[in-house]
Amino acid sequence: MKLVLIGIQGAGKSTQGNLLSRQLNLPYLSTGHIFREIAKEKTKLGRYVKETMNAGILIPDGKVIEIVNDYLSRPEYRRGYILDGFPRTLKQAKEFKNNVDKVIYLKLSDREAIWRLVHRESKDRQDETLPAIKKRIELFHKYADDILNYYQKQGKLAIIDGKKSIKEVNQEILKNIGKQLIKNQIKAWQRKQKAIIAIVGLPGVGKTVAAEYYAKKGLPVISFGKIINDYIDNLKLEHTETIHKKIRESFRKKYGQAALAILNEKKIQEALKKNMIVVIDGMRSWEEYIYLKNKFSKVKIYILAIYADKELRYQRTAKRKDRYHLYGEQRDINELIGINMGPTIAFADFFIKNNFSLEQFYDKLEEVYRIVYFS
Repeated sequence: MKLVLIGIQGAGKSTQGNLLSRQLNLPYLSTGHIFREIAKEKTKLGRYVKETMNAGILIPDGKVIEIVNDYLSRPEYRRGYILDGFPRTLKQAKEFKNNVDKVIYLKLSDREAIWRLVHRESKDRQDETLPAIKKRIELFHKYADDILNYYQKQGKLAIIDGKKSIKEVNQEILKNIGKQLIKNQIKAWQRKQKAIIAIVGLPGVGKTVAAEYYAKKGLPVISFGKIINDYIDNLKLEHTETIHKKIRESFRKKYGQAALAILNEKKIQEALKKNMIVVIDGMRSWEEYIYLKNKFSKVKIYILAIYADKELRYQRTAKRKDRYHLYGEQRDINELIGINMGPTIAFADFFIKNNFSLEQFYDKLEEVYRIVYFS
């Protein structure tokens, strides 16, 4: 199912888009998200989008259409999506190659939209002042009627009173989509193959932050390092690299290089019984990966490698409340060579550079989640 949400700023597109995403198991995205993601890419197109956006120039219709069509051809969107912020002109609507099933227009008066935006937005941002809001509303009206008429003639337009409560608007949208269509969509989007997202990376790259992000989405997280930390705590020893290395080596002497995978196997089994996707925080050795592939042969294992510059990693680790001594070149060498983490990182399905803002890191983590969940 391919849905498009249209409405004046403040009409509730983002709120309804996220609701529908959960209800229909469809990825929700805006063109703003698309352009932000592409602008981060080290490609010719990425540089073009970034330079155009930084210059404050509108990306031409032809280029917008090309970018959106190309982005939505990715595997995670092949069964459908909920799109917000596109098309913005009649030309974009006509040349959009992805056949839209339904267009939801959240109708709201200018007065109501301004009231909502003024009361919800931050007063510190220049693009959220009253004149800026009025300008964006004016721009919406300049092109909206032609787009709405275009979809109306195709019988794809549903007009919803956006002034109603969130729940009422949501119910109206679902009613217009059709119960049978919803039922079929949910059935079609049910994941058939279970998956594991195994997070790897050196100390300080942000593995725990990534795991916490996925935990907030309701995914169970199993920390491989917890066994070692708990073991050291029970012995009332200090968390130093020397002690950690000694404990790791004792575990691996007893169980082999796949020690942490072996010791966490039952937890993973239990988590997979109740969940379609399980997250592993801190998979390390190549042998752990191979062990999991053999033990969970029917489960798709995705390796998510996270990278950050060395000095940045050291700074982050030094600021930890606990285990803040566990960083440095010797620790890196112990993990890459002694624990055989190098091949695991090199073989990763996804590679995220976490040198920048938390928001950018979350965007990349969300993209990985969408690919895994909707593929």
